[in-house]
Parts: sequence; structure tokens; C-alpha cells
Amino acid sequence: MGGLRTMHTIYDEADDILTVHLSDKQIVKEISQDWNTHVSYATDGSIVEVVVLDAHKMVRGLW
Repeated sequence: MGGLRTMHTIYDEADDILTVHLSDKQIVKEISQDWNTHVSYATDGSIVEVVVLDAHKMVRGLW
């Protein structure tokens, strides 16, 4: 699948950080979408990883 692997997530409860890994491609660019959401991209423009700071606070209002 050209560098793709099964998506997996890591939640750091102590620091309230959610990391979603979408690919094992090399990260070449990171862009902050907001103060607490950061997206990492591969050379081909695909998303490699999404990091959400204060994740619990962010999703609390969704449910």
C-alpha cells in the first residue's frame, strides 16, 4: 500500500494529547490548524499525523 499502515491512535491522558497516525510516511511539513490542532504531511501531500492538544476539552462539547 505504498507506505500506509493501519491507522492507530495514542492518547496521553496525563498531558491530554491525542495523536492519530494515518501513515508511516516521512513527515516533511507540519501546519497548525488552530492553537490545539496540528497536521503533519508527507512529500506527496497526504496527511501522516494529526495531533490534538487538550483533546478531552475539545471533544467534551461534542457528546
